[in-house]
Amino acid sequence: MSRKKTPERGNGGALMLAENAETFAQALRRWFLRERRDLPWRRERSVYRTLVSEFMLQQTQVSAVVPYFENWMRRWKNFDELARADEADVLRAWEGLGYYSRAKNLHAAARRIAAENRVPATAQEWRALRGVGAYTAAAVASIAQGVPVAVVDGNVVRILARLSGDARVFRDGASAAAAFSPLAEALLDRAFPGDHNEAMMELGALVCSRRSPRCLCCPVAEFCAARFRGVEEDLPKFRTRKIRKVEVVRILCRVGGEIVLTRNTAGTRRLKNLCEFPRAEDFDVPADELLHGATLVFEGRRGIADEAITERFFLVPAQRAEALEKSFRAEHAEIFRAGTDALAALTFSGPHRKWLGKLLEVSA
Repeated sequence: MSRKKTPERGNGGALMLAENAETFAQALRRWFLRERRDLPWRRERSVYRTLVSEFMLQQTQVSAVVPYFENWMRRWKNFDELARADEADVLRAWEGLGYYSRAKNLHAAARRIAAENRVPATAQEWRALRGVGAYTAAAVASIAQGVPVAVVDGNVVRILARLSGDARVFRDGASAAAAFSPLAEALLDRAFPGDHNEAMMELGALVCSRRSPRCLCCPVAEFCAARFRGVEEDLPKFRTRKIRKVEVVRILCRVGGEIVLTRNTAGTRRLKNLCEFPRAEDFDVPADELLHGATLVFEGRRGIADEAITERFFLVPAQRAEALEKSFRAEHAEIFRAGTDALAALTFSGPHRKWLGKLLEVSA
């Protein structure tokens, strides 16, 4: 392994760590080869399988991704098959993972790769695809193609902050990732970049956790400045993020065997073809008039980024369905009725799919 250039800027802990990069990388890889989890995308390596797994793993826990990944691979085994798939089918297969733009971007990437009959060969080329950022590009290029480029995600930031003892307060994850990228590159095992990057992510998931890190089990504890100082749980440091409380009023209206729903027709912040229960704000009727005679029947909570969202569902009498449909004014959505037997074929947001059974029960 060749000696790597140390970060140009950083504290003494980072410089000392980089100077021992070879010993660090060897200890990390030995641990990874012994302790790595048996995950479906690791059993059979390919660029396609790695890209799919990385898209799914964005902001989603491994345990939640595994069944989706396995189902996906049964349906679309390569870029060509996914490229030929209908977008509605792709979104339904993604339903429940959230952040649906990932599914659209993955589908678009497959179509571009199939059309060009060429797979990107470097991290820079991967970044030219929509939805592929620095982390995903580095992960796919290193793990599936052996390109020597370091990944820096939340797990890696946490590990490097603790190893180097860096107590700076970062604005957010992106600024922290940028700050630690030089150190990540300095530590990278260029002979086994894929193993190294997976090992770093695995270490963050299994050992160097956000709370109560398992330092006694850590294969690189001897390099950790934070542990030496007894401040491992204090790092990394971020500015306190303010959580904004949001309240949404939803309309639940059932006409016989049909439910009144909305479907997004354009890709603004909300994904095209995503179905939801109507929002009160999307009707050209004052709220007190809209909810006159309605009954609060369900309350659900969800979180998106820095928003804590409370959704309240009001059951509106069936005889008002036609008036509701005529007063619907959302710019990028349509209102329609769907039979309860057709709901399984529609694409809902994760929480609405989860709440669907309860909503059907209270509206019966």
